[in-house]
Amino acid sequence: MSKYTTGEIAKICNVSVRTVQYYDSREILMPSELSDGGRRLYSENDLKKMKVICYLREIGFSINDVKKLLSESNSKKVISFIVKRQKEVLESEILEKKTQLNRVESLLEGLTNTDNFSLEKICDMANVMEDKKALRKVRFNMIWQGILIDLFQIASIVLWAVKGIWIPFAIVMPIVIVWAILISRYYFKKVNYICPECGAIFKPKFKSAFFANHTPNTRKLTCPNCGKKSFCFETAKKPTV
Repeated sequence: MSKYTTGEIAKICNVSVRTVQYYDSREILMPSELSDGGRRLYSENDLKKMKVICYLREIGFSINDVKKLLSESNSKKVISFIVKRQKEVLESEILEKKTQLNRVESLLEGLTNTDNFSLEKICDMANVMEDKKALRKVRFNMIWQGILIDLFQIASIVLWAVKGIWIPFAIVMPIVIVWAILISRYYFKKVNYICPECGAIFKPKFKSAFFANHTPNTRKLTCPNCGKKSFCFETAKKPTV
């Protein structure tokens, strides 16, 4: 079976040697053995694990989130599920881009040939753009509200620490707590979770979702269908017809 040095595994995975060493220090990817000279040697399985780590980092998982996932007893199922969902997302995005491209080409043809020009085509394009703008607007509103609340919170803490005035902090903190609960309730109404063990789609209770250990795309929840607790994948709630 092949053995890889730190430099070799770094080159194969297109990362720096320092990155591999860092994963070792964080006990995320430790070498299978040491050579007689004390060099770290990685196995084929270590290489596969490194590729998984690199992939999770590429799609936005933090070091701590990666460590959490890899430490789970069903980590293989969870990661496989994440990869599968990412594949579906990418395929959906490709299909959406192809549809948009077809519309653009059709619109361009209509603009080029006045006889075939159709206002409906422009309406279709406008609707697609408006949907994306609406989604960006919701996210933007959530972000700037969060930043504004954080600024008030930080200002009240500084005022208390520097001037000894605690009243603004006492006023701001209840507002922060209420806002966090309200925005979380709004968010959890918009998403469902998929169990990697049985594939069931479910909506957890607010309290369990709010306090659950989580990563950018998953939350550690108990599936009401199979009863197993694991990192469940977050997915957008389908609008009811």
